[in-house]
Amino acid sequence: MAEKTKQWDQWLQHATISDVGMRRTSNQDSYRVSLAPDDESLRRRGHLFLVADGMGAHAAGELASKIAADTVPFLYRKYREESPPDALRRAVAETNAEVHRRGQANPDFHNMGTTCSVLALLPQGALAAHVGDSRVYRLRGNVLEQLTFDHSLVWEMRAAGHLADGSEAASRLPKNVITRSLGPNPSVEVDVEGPFDVQEGDTFLLCSDGLTGQVPDEELGPVLANLPPDDAVRFLVDLANLRGGPDNVTILVAKVIGGELVVGDGGAAGRTLRSRAIHPAIWAISGAFLLAAIVLAVISQYLLAAISAAVAVFGLAVGLWRTYGPAAATPAPGSPRRMGQGPYTQTPCTKTAQLVERLQGTMEELRQAAVEEKWSIRWAPIDQHCAAAEKAVAARNPGRAIGELAHAISAMMKELREQRRKGRSSDSGVDLV
Repeated sequence: MAEKTKQWDQWLQHATISDVGMRRTSNQDSYRVSLAPDDESLRRRGHLFLVADGMGAHAAGELASKIAADTVPFLYRKYREESPPDALRRAVAETNAEVHRRGQANPDFHNMGTTCSVLALLPQGALAAHVGDSRVYRLRGNVLEQLTFDHSLVWEMRAAGHLADGSEAASRLPKNVITRSLGPNPSVEVDVEGPFDVQEGDTFLLCSDGLTGQVPDEELGPVLANLPPDDAVRFLVDLANLRGGPDNVTILVAKVIGGELVVGDGGAAGRTLRSRAIHPAIWAISGAFLLAAIVLAVISQYLLAAISAAVAVFGLAVGLWRTYGPAAATPAPGSPRRMGQGPYTQTPCTKTAQLVERLQGTMEELRQAAVEEKWSIRWAPIDQHCAAAEKAVAARNPGRAIGELAHAISAMMKELREQRRKGRSSDSGVDLV
């Protein structure tokens, strides 16, 4: 198993983080990473990633999101006879029924609910299943695409044509009012999107609205493009917290770096291997023609014998090809149709210079706050990253500058967290909106 895990590491980088934020006392988010244990499981069900954002008093939201994180991956892999899209939809729908049942059984958990956004990465493509306003993104090149539709009041009104982008009404509507979630009702409509082709270098992001409420798409893309997954998730949490951190923040990043998950280039990726035995009818027909060829040869009917032998050989060749040969690439794992209408937004990640300026401003405000509050900071590594960022700016390399500034800010936030744990910081909730 260790060897297989290493193989996945060669094809896929992933990182997760979940943070309580700056204003909440408990974390009601949950996440799950369910990697395929072997090659057969990879072909049939792929790797599964999930983020859930719970809601409800008396720890109800925490329970609801945990049920989703535990149950969806289990059911998805349990329904082996169904296609991946159907298994994914069924797993989320039945998880909704379980959350609802648990909510009805205990008055403290009545009407508890959770969002649920799931990504399945298979050799045949990427699938997303989703309820609520937690999101699934794909970064390809310099374009960040939102693959899921927010089940929120703002998005639903906009889709119905009742709300214009940038209008005064749009700015006044609360963005955290969701129209669909797991748990409150005995049944729920589950959106399934995809399959989407997967290319080497594609980066997928799953996150709760604690991130997207504070960090816009124009910033998410450049951060994902210029930081490895481990560093990206840590920095994005730090950035959301520096901007107020009003909610729990959960982030999952998966970057495809090669192997069987790459789909759409006409190579081996996107194909599946058949593993069923040769059908008995093929053996019977081929055997009958081979026997006929022998009999015809004995009675000197050489032309008919040759024809019968050719038919027998052809039948065997067809059977072997159908059994062991590669199947034609299919656009959907288990289903030829494309589901959903995603991606729903496409954001070019071209405003890197503006992001560099914002991050420089954030770093300067942190530095000033540290001096004023007399924080004990180890400045050497932070200054090294800031100096490297300045050199990158001078060299007109904003991507490198973003990476260096992200490391500097995360190093600063690590220092502040250490001080909070030791009780030396009077207030580390610096508001740098």
